[in-house]
Amino acid sequence: MYYFIVNATSRTGKAQQIWKDVKAELDSKGIEYKFYMTGSRGHAKKLATKICKEDGEIKLVVVGGDGTANEVINGIQDFDRVKFGYVPTGSGNDLGRGLGINKTKPVDQLNHILNSDETMKMDLGEVITGDGERRLFAISAGIGVDASVCKQALTSKLKKFLNKFGAGSATYSILTVKTLFTMPLCDGVVELDDGTIKKPSNIIFCAAMNHPWEGGGVPMAPNANAFDGKLSVCCVSDIKRIKCFGSFGLLLAAKQDRIKGFDIYDCKSVKINLEDNMVVHADGEYCGEPKSVEFRCIPEAISVII
Repeated sequence: MYYFIVNATSRTGKAQQIWKDVKAELDSKGIEYKFYMTGSRGHAKKLATKICKEDGEIKLVVVGGDGTANEVINGIQDFDRVKFGYVPTGSGNDLGRGLGINKTKPVDQLNHILNSDETMKMDLGEVITGDGERRLFAISAGIGVDASVCKQALTSKLKKFLNKFGAGSATYSILTVKTLFTMPLCDGVVELDDGTIKKPSNIIFCAAMNHPWEGGGVPMAPNANAFDGKLSVCCVSDIKRIKCFGSFGLLLAAKQDRIKGFDIYDCKSVKINLEDNMVVHADGEYCGEPKSVEFRCIPEAISVII
């Protein structure tokens, strides 16, 4: 039995046609399945929790964007019984990009899932804020500019407009430029799991990467690997805003090692204490604005159908 959680409103509703095509393919092959359509924000998590109450092995397939996948992952109650499949339909598609399926046609990806008996154990990350709130992430989590941009993108009219032309991922670049020059910065203390302590000033962002890309294809940590039991943490600080802006091209070209102020650390966990509150995100989902946060890797947490 396959269970599908479908967000037909992703990519400003274009996912609705994708789901029709996927459903037609399932019906034509006589596949036994159940599907559930998401409603309001947070519904996908509730649906995943409900599905996980079923007996036996659960083949759970998400048809939606990165946010829907994040909700589903946070709703899974028993990872040992779940095989996770993904048909990306969002505008960012960083999870699909990380899994190498962002350019695969949805029906082709469905057939790959149906015909595959193989899974790989993928790492997940976890955000723990100072008040004890926890949230899993598959792609990335972070504080600062990228988190603020993700918060804005959730309700962005610009994103909805650009999605009509298939250019929704450009929203993140536009909002990043605006936010870079307007967001308050602060100092902090970064503590890695091996005891290394850094004290960055004027933190622009710190991104804990499970996959290399976030924000619609920005290679924040080019060597991040979701199957190595570690996070790649990209911290940008002690750099003037205008210089950071001027380095955006190098960042897009995955050459941030040439930029002073861009540091990447591979670690199992990292704690960040801040002088002021900063926005936190997990896979683009808003996680509050605390003064302290921990990002940690959960190795081999979820079985992904490959």
